[in-house]
Amino acid sequence: MALFFTFSISVCAQPARRRAEQTQQQTRRQTNRAGGATYREFPAAQAMPADADWRRDVYRELDLMKDENAPLYYPIVPQNGRTSLFTYLFKLVLRGQVKAYRYNMQGTEDFSASNTERPLDILGRFEVPYDTAGGRMRINDVDIPSEEVTSYFVKESTYYDQHTATFHSRVVALCPVLHRGDDFGGSAKRPMFWVKYEEAAPYLGKLMILYSNLNNAAQMSADDYFTQNLYKGDIYMATNLQDRLLVSKDDEFLESDSSLQAQRNVIERQLNDFEQHVWRGDSVQQAAGAEQSIASAETNVTATDSTAVQQEQTTVRTSRRQANARRSGNSRRQRSSAQPPKQRRQRSSGGGSGYSVRRQRH
Repeated sequence: MALFFTFSISVCAQPARRRAEQTQQQTRRQTNRAGGATYREFPAAQAMPADADWRRDVYRELDLMKDENAPLYYPIVPQNGRTSLFTYLFKLVLRGQVKAYRYNMQGTEDFSASNTERPLDILGRFEVPYDTAGGRMRINDVDIPSEEVTSYFVKESTYYDQHTATFHSRVVALCPVLHRGDDFGGSAKRPMFWVKYEEAAPYLGKLMILYSNLNNAAQMSADDYFTQNLYKGDIYMATNLQDRLLVSKDDEFLESDSSLQAQRNVIERQLNDFEQHVWRGDSVQQAAGAEQSIASAETNVTATDSTAVQQEQTTVRTSRRQANARRSGNSRRQRSSAQPPKQRRQRSSGGGSGYSVRRQRH
């Protein structure tokens, strides 16, 4: 009897456990089905070593109105399970899942604990309406100023990892920039706060964005978007000894927009030159390429030599023909000069002397 009771309990409990496992699997499949991509609980980029042999830090401004950066801006209001980067990031800050750090006057990031921002301070400073009910704060999606956040400040570190002999460019920090009209009819640029990318990366791996206008089923995570450096932004500041900004007009360092662009080009060329210096290619492949170049050069020399020989032979033949033609012309002239001149016969008119005709008798 005891055996039967134990068996009946195990039989009744088995389907419930199976149902729980099936529910978990179904939930996991629903979580991982967006766009055929898999959500990750870890960032795609590897951490930058603290003892990197070479590193260059630059600050870029991403204009979300450009096609390369548009996937971060749309949709302005969440719809069909899709949301913009700022809406997603702003909610993470309000929930306390990601820390926000104050934007200082120097424009650099400060990730110290004393520089963290409270969500209520951010809401008050940027005049974002919210409701409080039951001790909890609630914000409607339409009240989040996603439409006014049309650019980002991005700190980017390009470095060489000597441990793995690899060259990388990774995002270190993000700062949404609010473009809001002022009292004078213009538009004021107001940086909101810095976010440490390393803290936001696990969550950005779950944010799926569209990156193709032709294929609306093509999606990728926001973390992959930043890790693969698919964004496009102009350098406005670089870490240097003087902590100087690259500013355009009315600046004591760069006097015009052309000087600004020239300085940007210098920094971009320095980064590209160092990368090309690192990736010199395989030595075996280089040796094979060198041998191929030498062989092609020898072939070209041989072809050039044979062409020169043919040209020389053609020139000799032409000279011989011209010489023969000259000799034959001279000989003809000599023969013609050796013959006596022919006497011209004159015909007389009337009774004068004319042709003499001798009649023969037959």
